[in-house]
Amino acid sequence: MRVSYTKTNLPFIHPFTISKGTKTHQPALVVELDFNGIKGYGEAPAIAYYNIPVEKMEADLLAKKIFVEKFAFTTPDRYWHYLHHLYPANGFLVAALDIAAWDLFGKIKRQPLYRLFGGDPSRMPITDYTIGIDNIEKMVAKMKEKPWPVYKIKLGTQQDIEIMKALREHTDTPLRIDANAAWTKEEALEKITAFADMNVEFIEQPLAKDDWEGMAWLHERSPLPLVADESCVFEKDVARCAGHFHGINIKLTKCTGITPALRMIKEARELGLKVMLGCMNESTIGSAALAHLAPLADWLDMDGPLLLAEDIATGLQYDFGKVTLPETPGLGITLTRPVAPIG
Repeated sequence: MRVSYTKTNLPFIHPFTISKGTKTHQPALVVELDFNGIKGYGEAPAIAYYNIPVEKMEADLLAKKIFVEKFAFTTPDRYWHYLHHLYPANGFLVAALDIAAWDLFGKIKRQPLYRLFGGDPSRMPITDYTIGIDNIEKMVAKMKEKPWPVYKIKLGTQQDIEIMKALREHTDTPLRIDANAAWTKEEALEKITAFADMNVEFIEQPLAKDDWEGMAWLHERSPLPLVADESCVFEKDVARCAGHFHGINIKLTKCTGITPALRMIKEARELGLKVMLGCMNESTIGSAALAHLAPLADWLDMDGPLLLAEDIATGLQYDFGKVTLPETPGLGITLTRPVAPIG
């Protein structure tokens, strides 16, 4: 096994604002695993509020490069277990390497990943398109600029109800709301009640990630389904979400890769929780990993390549919310720029 990497900093089409802040570019680490000439690719974006910048991923990879390469690769789940112990404090790097390992494994098996996961392409959910926080006029303009069958609306302002009323004047398409932990429980109930007759599918992460008491209170009263994001990071968080949320949002970077995501989907189903697959503004590389898992989910938020002005790979096709799964082995993607060897 040989590992290589490159750092990216892809610009957004529009500045991307959520309740936690604004960014104009999405930095990420892209890794390549070369196993006997077969190459697999993975990606992990850097997200400020998780405190794992690209520089840390790079430094950790370089510090233990020899151990990443010396593992006798057989299956991705065994490799993930090894990496999980090798990098206990850097799950983002583990995720990038795990995705690359699955891409590699699919190519070895000469199968697209969705087949290895037992996914049915006919059950592919529609992906939403995200409208970031802005003034009302600009949010309406962004929506009109991108006609789409379902939108995800970022909220967490003093004008949340006014924003939703304004958007509803311009579209009757289903909406999903993501508050990114910005509300108090009383504020959340007031706003969710106001949104209940606005064709809203669910509310994502209304309260602070550790406000479990507040979530239990809101869970009993909310007229709309509640989906955990920041409250459901790792496998250990899934069981706790039952009774506090109606569903969970699984993001590959935060949960440390495809391998644990598969287990989280299974556990969520056993607990009666709905499953959403979410992105962290990945390019086509990370988004393709989500796409192959998507037939196993109820909801899909995979609009990273649509929000970015540049990309690093090709292979995914979007058609008004419908994503066509690649039929070529592994992730089914092709990089548009090289990944340089380390050293």
